[in-house]
Amino acid sequence: ISRSQLWQWAKHQAKTDKGQVITADYLLKVLDEEVAQLAKEMGEQRFKASKIPQAKKHLAGQITGKDYADFLTSLLYEDIVVLEDLKAKI
Repeated sequence: ISRSQLWQWAKHQAKTDKGQVITADYLLKVLDEEVAQLAKEMGEQRFKASKIPQAKKHLAGQITGKDYADFLTSLLYEDIVVLEDLKAKI
């Protein structure tokens, strides 16, 4: 399911198969629950070293439509390119 599909479901208040109305708040709640589960499974140290917190932040903006980006590459560029790593290799 793409970020656009989630946004569209919230915008049009689609319903789950159990009748739950999909809203931006509902999607953010599910996102929080899923990230909390990942953090638990990974352990604190591995979770903090991952990019999951950044991914959560970016996905939250996309699914609510608050910070929707036409191109994910532009949105995520600063998180993908890490200049400190490049300098260390030169």
